[in-house]
Amino acid sequence: MSEQSTSLRASASGPQDMTPSEAFVETLAANGVTDMFGIMGSAFMDAMDIFAPAGIRLIPVVHEQGAGHMADGYARVSGRHGVVIGQNGPGISNCVTAIAAAYWAHSPVVIVTPEAGTMGIGLGGFQEANQLPMFQEFTKYQGHVTHPARMAEFTARCFDRAQAEMGPTQLNIPRDYFYGKVKVEIPQPRRLDRGAGGEQSLDDAAALIAQAKFPVIISGGGVVMADAIDECKALAERLGAPVVNSYLHNDSFPANHPLWCGPLGYQGSKAAMKLLSRADVVIALGSRLGPFGTLPQHGMDYWPKGAKIIQIDADHKMLGLVKKISVGICGDAKAAAIALTQRLEGRTLACDGSRGDRADQIATEKAAWEKELDDWTHERDAYSLDMIEEQKHEKPFSGGQYLHPRQVLRELEKAMPEDVMVSTDIGNINSVANSYLRFNKPRSFFAAMSWGNCGYAFPTIIGAKVAAPHRPAVSYAGDGAWGMSLMETMTCVRHNIPVTAVVFHNRQWGAEKKNQVDFYNRRFVAGELDNQSFAAIARAMGAEGITVDRLEDVGPALKRAIDMQMNEGKTTIIEIMCTRELGDPFRRDALSKPVRMLDKYKDYV
Repeated sequence: MSEQSTSLRASASGPQDMTPSEAFVETLAANGVTDMFGIMGSAFMDAMDIFAPAGIRLIPVVHEQGAGHMADGYARVSGRHGVVIGQNGPGISNCVTAIAAAYWAHSPVVIVTPEAGTMGIGLGGFQEANQLPMFQEFTKYQGHVTHPARMAEFTARCFDRAQAEMGPTQLNIPRDYFYGKVKVEIPQPRRLDRGAGGEQSLDDAAALIAQAKFPVIISGGGVVMADAIDECKALAERLGAPVVNSYLHNDSFPANHPLWCGPLGYQGSKAAMKLLSRADVVIALGSRLGPFGTLPQHGMDYWPKGAKIIQIDADHKMLGLVKKISVGICGDAKAAAIALTQRLEGRTLACDGSRGDRADQIATEKAAWEKELDDWTHERDAYSLDMIEEQKHEKPFSGGQYLHPRQVLRELEKAMPEDVMVSTDIGNINSVANSYLRFNKPRSFFAAMSWGNCGYAFPTIIGAKVAAPHRPAVSYAGDGAWGMSLMETMTCVRHNIPVTAVVFHNRQWGAEKKNQVDFYNRRFVAGELDNQSFAAIARAMGAEGITVDRLEDVGPALKRAIDMQMNEGKTTIIEIMCTRELGDPFRRDALSKPVRMLDKYKDYV
């Protein structure tokens, strides 16, 4: 671990007299903090008062969960800390879901949680809560300031740990500890040099790779976090190996590279799955090989059960946790990829003679998958066909027609600009988007990962836009999830953070409703949504609103919205009227056909 001076702004150097608020703010400045997300409050007002002269902007939000997601998006696109702060008690409890999402995304988010004053703790005072247990499952480190003189120490440690351990940390500060006089030295940031991993493990991995006849690389989120795209490409090109993206890390390898095969996981690429199934050696680079991302899909149990698995992850606890592995390397994805490529230089590999054949297989499978996507205009299960037939003569309130989600997703994909950032919410149509979203640059795709909470996408893309205002920013959400975050449209309008949100308006909680179709004989309970026009609601909040009900308008609407975003500073909500057809269920693995024992429920099977 080494000290790292920030090039953004100088903080106080050497021991100096200051207030704890000044120590807190100076430590933020030392860590390069320029933006924070939250709602202002008396609990940290003394520190907040000096944010501006320290070069820190507090971006007020509508709801603190949105602030947490914004900090997550900010961190994921920038690689820097995302910071969220709020009023003690309810302002802090509102952040729990967002911090959990950041935890599963390995985002270096620091949540600052001012607490009730020390003389009132335990008395049941106003907005008093024990805030550390709220986050203990979703943080890598929790720092509780035990004395005003330790303010800078704990603040610095939270920032260091968030980067070192790749996840959220919590800084808990009794609200009376912002006041007083202390003599402190502001610590400089310390950043961890992870290294490539153990020499023996790297040697063993290289030996396995040298013997592989059909190696396949899984490029995971660790490749993005380590800025290791070029190193992953170099390793893949040395081997002539197909490269697949791990689930919801569609930006972990460029889609315009001939070795790219697409993402795994729910509604992923059939080409990726078929090629992975042929592997005799799998190199999982920067991936924990999460269980949900390797489930059977498209009727294929594609995981190569006889293959040797080399897993590379910066967290040793992930090695071999989900899948049986032959070699585990605890190291940085970039450094490990370099070390493996160096070990393969000048060696004759078992896969060298079949490079051309693998290239042909990659091209053939990708072409077949692209053709299938072009031809896959709508879902083909019985329920979806019934819904399509039912809605043939039904008109949306806008007067046009309901559109097939797959065709909509294909048109959106075609209209995306090169440098776009996309966030997706959880839900049926959003998850089907995994078939269509592909990126040529890292730090471009953000999803709620294994946490899978609704209301994630829109605030996350707002945070990403704050970090990268020069890049187009687009979020996807269904009409159910959109209801959990649409109020942050006001944040965009109030604070000139222009983004584009696509809302799939199909009047249902689609992901869960699909389970009622497949397991509960179409007995629908609480799955229907009767909505007003989301475009009209957007206009009422000061944004632009577009309703799309013709397929030929999908691409032009997105292009127009992005043009307004980038050239006029406008936020646009595009609601697309979709049929009620549904893609495959998420959780076939977690549901069973119902069994009823009591007579009064005997028909509910």
